[in-house]
This record gives sequence, C-alpha cells and structure tokens, in this order.
Amino acid sequence: MKVCIYGAGAIGGCLAVPLAEAGLDVSLVARGPHLEAIRTDGLTLLQEDSKRRAHIRATDRPAELGAQDMVIVTLKAHSIPAVVDGILDLVDEQTAVVSAVNGIPWWYFHALDSAWGERHVESVDPGGVLWRRIGPERALGCVVYPAAEIVSPGVVRHTEGNKLVLGEPDGSSSDRLAALATAFRDAGFKAPVRPHVRDEIWMKLWGNLAFNPLSALTGATLDVLATNADTRTIAKSMMDEGRAVGEAFGARFSISVERPPAGVANVGAHRTSMLQDLELGRPLEHEAMLGAVQELATLAGIATPTIDLIHALLRQRIASRDAGS
Repeated sequence: MKVCIYGAGAIGGCLAVPLAEAGLDVSLVARGPHLEAIRTDGLTLLQEDSKRRAHIRATDRPAELGAQDMVIVTLKAHSIPAVVDGILDLVDEQTAVVSAVNGIPWWYFHALDSAWGERHVESVDPGGVLWRRIGPERALGCVVYPAAEIVSPGVVRHTEGNKLVLGEPDGSSSDRLAALATAFRDAGFKAPVRPHVRDEIWMKLWGNLAFNPLSALTGATLDVLATNADTRTIAKSMMDEGRAVGEAFGARFSISVERPPAGVANVGAHRTSMLQDLELGRPLEHEAMLGAVQELATLAGIATPTIDLIHALLRQRIASRDAGS
C-alpha cells in the first residue's frame, strides 16, 4: 500500500517511521531544514527506550510521488486549504484522504444524518475549497492520541500515546478503512474502528477546547489550570457549552464533565501546543477548536457565551502578539 504522510512534522514523523518499518511504501511531504535532514540522514524516531531510523522518500513537490492509496494529512487544520493543490497531486479515483488533525474536521457534515445537510465548515474550510476540490467522499476520520515533538531537523520524539481511532464518516465498514486499520496495527499502534467516529472527535475536542485556549491566555501549565478553582470553573463552563453543541449534532459523550479536568491535572506541568505556538509566533488551531464549535452552535441555535468570550480574548491576544505589542 502506498501511503503519503502530508506534513512530516512531529505527528507525521511519529507515524511514518513505524509504517515504513511495517513494510508499507511510505513517502513524506515536508519542507525546510526538516526536509533536508530527512533526505540526507533519514528520519529518526526517538522513544523512551529506542532510537529508530528510516530512510523514507521525502519531497516538497508532491507531484513527484504520484497517486497514493492513502494520503494522511498531519498538518494543523488551518494549514490544509493552502495545500489543496499538493494533496490533489497525490490522488486518483481510489485514493482516501485521512484527516489526522485536531478539532472539527472539514468533512464533518458528510453523511451526517442531520437537518443541516451536506455542507462545509467555514471555520476550517473557508469557501469550501476542501469540500469542493478534494471531495468529502474521499475522507476517512482519524482521531490522533499520540503526542510527539520535533527535537531537531530530521529527529522526532514520541512522548506518549499509541492510539489512533478510525472511522468512515457514514459509519460503514469499508475495505479502505480495514486496510488503514491493519496498516496502523502492523506498525504497532492501537487502531480501533468506530462506527460513530464523530463521538471520538468530540471526546478529544472536549477538553482541548477549554484547556488549550486557557493555557494560551494565562501562560499556565495544565496542572495549574485544572486545579485552580477559577480556571477550572471557566473550563467546566466551556465544556458544558461544547457538550450541548456536540449533542445537538448527535454526538454521544461517554464520561462526565468532571473526568477530563481530573485527567488534565494528572498530566502535570505540561505546556499545551497552543501555548507553545503562541510563544513561538506560529499560527494557532483556534478556529478548529473554537471557531468551528461556535459555527455549529449558531446553526443549532445554542448559546456559547463562555466559549465566545474566551475566543474573543484569544483572537485579541494573537493580534497583539502579531503586532509586536
């Protein structure tokens, strides 16, 4: 099976090395010093007790790679519309596009039994570019739980997590879904297949939509946010609002609102990716985590005052950073 990882960053590298070792025909789309290091020395994956290196074909010109069986997109959601041409260079009639991203995915309304029909999510797919050009029928859902970081160009550290939850948007059991699950399992990942993959999307998003923006606004680590009475109260309010939105679109939440903060507290003094991105001058995933939830809330006529307030503050924080103030 030919698999291209589009976006060979931390998560992309974490997936690419084990898949290549499992015997798949893996390629990477990368850029900059990371790309040059992979071309020269291969891609190195560090884990707690191992150091693994794979020599994988890497390029910044996707058309060189030809059509793939699977394109696994590991870019952050806001970066995907800009590379739609590159993704299309990798597809033919049979290619599946796997969205291994945080937040509400661009294909969310495809095959969703709801009153809102087939439509794009403007917050993550402005103008419906991905919906129109890639086509939601290509999409496979993938909720990513591994955490990883780029240590240096060509070197990725896998820090925790080993589960990738997969599903067809329509809940069916397809050959392509089974092939992807088998590939991930052969590579050493847990890859459960779920008939309701949107439930899993919401379960991961549930905590992220509260604690990621709060961390960016306050500079606090997760243990502080989850144990401070004030920030915990704000997080619970955001999660209550998020749950109401998810349930309006058929999502089922299998745990109480009290459980995610307790789990967050156990993570310890962790700086969220959103906080790190803010401090490093990078774009943030706020539209996929907050803007898309607000968009769905508006469709369903649900008020999200706390989410609205926090997102407004976060947008201003980003604007102040970008203005140098």
